[in-house]
Amino acid sequence: MTDKKKDLRLSVEITLDFPFEVDGKTYKSLTMRRPKTKDSLKAAKFKGHDADKGILLLSDLCNVSPDVIEELDEIDAMKLGEQLDAFRGGQSS
Repeated sequence: MTDKKKDLRLSVEITLDFPFEVDGKTYKSLTMRRPKTKDSLKAAKFKGHDADKGILLLSDLCNVSPDVIEELDEIDAMKLGEQLDAFRGGQSS
């Protein structure tokens, strides 16, 4: 079993490799907060594809609309996913 380090910070600013614009606002970074149980429950209750649940969760944690998460380059989306895993102690759900 691989021992991954937990990230105990309350929030993290993630610099995007591929900045973009949505509704006239340019996004060069996103700040993600630690997930709470209620965040995971909200995403789990969402009716839809697993990818849509992930978008909902990331948008809540980064305090942006789902439209912003949908515009992320795949590399930047993976960075957000890796940070979420680090907050969870290396375990994705």
